[in-house]
Amino acid sequence: MQLSYLFLDSPVGRLKLVAHETALVAVIWENENPNRVRLAELVENPQHPILLKTVQQLNEYFQGKRQKFDLPLDFEGTEFQQKVWQALLTIPFGETRSYKQIAEQVGNVKAVRAVGAANGKNPISIIAPCHRVVGANGKLVGFAGGLENKDILLKIEKTE
Repeated sequence: MQLSYLFLDSPVGRLKLVAHETALVAVIWENENPNRVRLAELVENPQHPILLKTVQQLNEYFQGKRQKFDLPLDFEGTEFQQKVWQALLTIPFGETRSYKQIAEQVGNVKAVRAVGAANGKNPISIIAPCHRVVGANGKLVGFAGGLENKDILLKIEKTE
């Protein structure tokens, strides 16, 4: 299946947005490991409707005008990864969860490390808010976009 992409310059660097005909499939960080998310053939398409809607919603998010995304998403991964990624979508704007809390939510309290691994493979960063998952002590740990960007995203969401 051929995938379309376009680039978005953002406060957290240049993001590559990727979609197929009916859904967003990836938000890729500028300097991330190229093997983290495997994608089919990519063709640049700056007019793709889902990508344009993604650009609009991400820009609103970065401007502090959007707290929830309304985009069709298509995650490709194992059953366990899918459960973790769906759990990410339930973390409210401005809140964080620990890896242990996500493990409990997906029904396997002992799978804390597996949750961390699945979180690290989340193909749809920011939209599926893996940045909202922190260490048990509340510290920022592990993030494909880098801890500095994780901090930026959490500060965008800080509501006073």
